[in-house]
Amino acid sequence: MSVTTINSMPSDDPVHEAKVHLAAAHRLAVLDELEEGIDNHFTVTVPGTDDRYLILPFGLHWSEARASDLMVFNETGETLEGEGEVELSAQCIHAPIHRLTGARVVMHTHQHWAVALNMLQNNRLLPASQTAAYFCGHIAYDDTYSGTADNLTEGERLATILKSDTHVLFMKNHGVLVLGDNVAQAYKRLYKLERVCRAQISAMSSGAPLAILSDDVVAKVQGHSADDRHSRSEREQLYFQAMMRVLDRVNPGYES
Repeated sequence: MSVTTINSMPSDDPVHEAKVHLAAAHRLAVLDELEEGIDNHFTVTVPGTDDRYLILPFGLHWSEARASDLMVFNETGETLEGEGEVELSAQCIHAPIHRLTGARVVMHTHQHWAVALNMLQNNRLLPASQTAAYFCGHIAYDDTYSGTADNLTEGERLATILKSDTHVLFMKNHGVLVLGDNVAQAYKRLYKLERVCRAQISAMSSGAPLAILSDDVVAKVQGHSADDRHSRSEREQLYFQAMMRVLDRVNPGYES
């Protein structure tokens, strides 16, 4: 049985495809309860460029995001294409991180369970489940919250915390930030991250000690994809295509 749909077929226009996927990701975040209405930010580097970024104009609810709504901005905050303005903290956090890390996709949220974990004095994600094991070694931690971002130096500071092997940033007293090579990869990471944060908080609330996986088991879990029928990248694309089909049923129109 084929699982390919019109919206999941490869596009010969990478910019349009990026817009469709980014609009879908916003709507999925509402479905998965990862959003805060009009706040928080998802950005994608415009294909074919290194210094222009797609974003949903500030003021639109994430549930109504459409590909045609997405605007293009640069690090100075100038709107280069489309209508609307980039929210200040989005400009100050995302643009420098794109520039300094080379990430094509940056997603920043205040999603419930990740924020709950980041409210704790010890906010480390523990390898106490198979899914959590995949994140081991790939999370950076910013333990210094100093207020909302209102200048580019904050994004530059955060970028220095993210190392080459990390694609998740835990922001103490704030939220989380996820990097990716494409929207499918970044969104799946964001979704899975919320699930493991919820699981850890739930387990911790029992008051019983957590059973932590050994380093050897973590390494085995992370190396599993080498022998799997589907690569990590294939799984990410299949996941996102499936979720776009869900949107086609429950909240269509993101591709317009």
